[in-house]
Amino acid sequence: MNTPSDSAQTQLLDAIVMHVPFDGWTKPAFDMAVADTGMSAEMAKIICPRGALDLAVAYHRAGDAQMVQRMQEADLDALKIREKIAFGVRTRLELVEDKELVRRGMTLFALPQHAGEGTKLVWETCDKIWNAIGDTSDDVNWYSKRATLSGVYSTTVLFWLGDDSEGHEATWAFLDRRIDNVMQIEKFKAQMRNNRLLSKMMAGPNMILSNIRAPQGRGFRDLPGHVSADQDTQK
Repeated sequence: MNTPSDSAQTQLLDAIVMHVPFDGWTKPAFDMAVADTGMSAEMAKIICPRGALDLAVAYHRAGDAQMVQRMQEADLDALKIREKIAFGVRTRLELVEDKELVRRGMTLFALPQHAGEGTKLVWETCDKIWNAIGDTSDDVNWYSKRATLSGVYSTTVLFWLGDDSEGHEATWAFLDRRIDNVMQIEKFKAQMRNNRLLSKMMAGPNMILSNIRAPQGRGFRDLPGHVSADQDTQK
């Protein structure tokens, strides 16, 4: 259920997207969005304490929500896992109406003070893709699947931003190659486990890893070593 603050944030988000391609996710763009909506500066500050940064985060998460809906509506049962993953990544990118919104977002999240936020958003996207295809892992595989997909997703986005091929066919071919590379690594790991000598050598580390469980909240903030913005400012 949407709250009044959610509705107000949506108004600001709808207003700022026309300014971002020219001014980025910046204070000038945010101020223009506030003026466009007729909202008071005080109310806008309450809705988005961090200004344009909050709207950039909201924009990314709105895209994630649309992606999940598309994946739930699609019939993916007959597809292999790698095909389901490719479908999720491709769907996420195809939902973007203007590449410049993403390009400007990457510029924002490349800043040292916002890099953690950007990493978290990529993790959330990949977590949602795995959850949408029914992943039930709760051990170290929960982490490795999302970490691996984060790498695939990030490099695919970078390739997509510079791709001017018809229908972004070059990007989808790149995505398939990246997933193939990951599958080769997984195949190699399986071969190692089936090798009697190597499996004995890996027995110690595997016993440690086997005790790792996915966080209860199953989110980026629950990862070991993650420091929240509030915790960081208290140091």
